[in-house]
Amino acid sequence: MKKTKWWGLLAAGMMTLALAACGGNESAGSKSSGSNSGSSASNYPTKPITIVAPSGAGGGWDLTARAVTKVLDETGLVKQTMTVENKPGGGGAVFMAEYATQDVKNDYKLFVNSSPIIINNLKKEGNSPFGYKDTTPLAQLTKDFGAIVVKADSKFQTLTDLLNAIKQNPKSVTIAGGSAPGSMDHLVAILPIYKSGIDPKSVKYVSYDGGGEAMAALLGGNADVIATDASSVGEYLKAGKVRVLAVSAPERLGGVLKDVPTMKELGVDAEFTIWRGVFGPKEMSSEAKAFWEETLKKLSEHEKWKEELQKQGWEAEYRNSEEFTKFLQEQEQQVGDLLKSLGMHK
Repeated sequence: MKKTKWWGLLAAGMMTLALAACGGNESAGSKSSGSNSGSSASNYPTKPITIVAPSGAGGGWDLTARAVTKVLDETGLVKQTMTVENKPGGGGAVFMAEYATQDVKNDYKLFVNSSPIIINNLKKEGNSPFGYKDTTPLAQLTKDFGAIVVKADSKFQTLTDLLNAIKQNPKSVTIAGGSAPGSMDHLVAILPIYKSGIDPKSVKYVSYDGGGEAMAALLGGNADVIATDASSVGEYLKAGKVRVLAVSAPERLGGVLKDVPTMKELGVDAEFTIWRGVFGPKEMSSEAKAFWEETLKKLSEHEKWKEELQKQGWEAEYRNSEEFTKFLQEQEQQVGDLLKSLGMHK
């Protein structure tokens, strides 16, 4: 009887060990699976994160990506290493084609974008089959405005001077921007032209991969004027290298741009808001999405982020994932209407 009891206890103990080993293997397998899919149910993130700026260095996307990673690191809101990767090409369209097909479940690669994610998907020329619906919008963080910029020694002293020259001979003026034809910088450039009764299709526009390259073209004499983000011209303006003829804001901006008139002030009924936000992959895990929603909200409220906004000349405008997605739907309608009016809709 005692022997039987002893064997029963031994068998029960062996079964317990077997179950524990099995559970351990299953747990390890789950962890490995989570790592491969880019997420972990309990402790995301577990490895380095990349934030992509789909442009060259120096433009608005690049500056935003670097500001976000810098503050997330300095505040300890993200413990993992974060790096910024530049992926220029087609005003963001080249990157989107890669991201929407190859990184559908990659929780460890995010990107920043703005109006071009909608424009590129709707425009006729150079159309991208991919747009914000092929991503997970995580948060809008800032808003900015367009600026019409010339070299400091340009013959164009005012926006009126520029518009008059274009009206007399559209081909005599070369306008450049850091995005493809029909994209954000192009729309900023042609809005005052279109509103002044000039056929925007008659104006020469040269595209570059990023605002930094467009600025280099202007300073190097390869363009007469550029359309770009207002926030990206502050340092050039302070250095006396450029003159900003107008901004597309509803009212004058502060800081170094405080003396620059709005287009509306100059009698041109044109306004253009440049928002910027953070996006993840279309099939982002619920754990990663929840992490980024919480983290980006904390970022938007942190003093270090507010200091960064002031330093860069950006205006805060936070929307969470749900609000941001709804806003993008409204933007899609507005951009579509604008492109149709310009004959640029697909």
